[in-house]
Amino acid sequence: MAIPTQLRLQVVSADKALVNETVDEVEIPGADGYFGVLPGHTPLLALLGAGEMWYRRGTTTHHLLIAFGFAEVQPDAVTILAQTAEKADEIDVARAEAAKRRAEERLAKPTIDMDFERARLALLKSLIRLQVASRARIRA
Repeated sequence: MAIPTQLRLQVVSADKALVNETVDEVEIPGADGYFGVLPGHTPLLALLGAGEMWYRRGTTTHHLLIAFGFAEVQPDAVTILAQTAEKADEIDVARAEAAKRRAEERLAKPTIDMDFERARLALLKSLIRLQVASRARIRA
């Protein structure tokens, strides 16, 4: 059997389908670190972490925020089922900056009833949103 030359990429979040394209390469934020996928990759199922995912089709690279969920990799397909996923050009930078400030303030002045992990994840997601959004501005 011949090795595939492209991958079918599907990215779905809890509330919408974001990507359904044929691509050349994908980099995914796994729970244990980033991993790249090219056509013909060995099948695997991986937990997702929070980070920047990108995929390339020809010379064009697209960036997304991905946070938690699962990735299924087959030799000719990648399916991402994410708790949170946003395309770079859809990120509201002002909202992400406000969320970053709120999370930083919460972490700087903890209270007895504060959910530290929730505040830490809010800060992490806001920082990744800002990073991914900056990629869209660089491309534009």
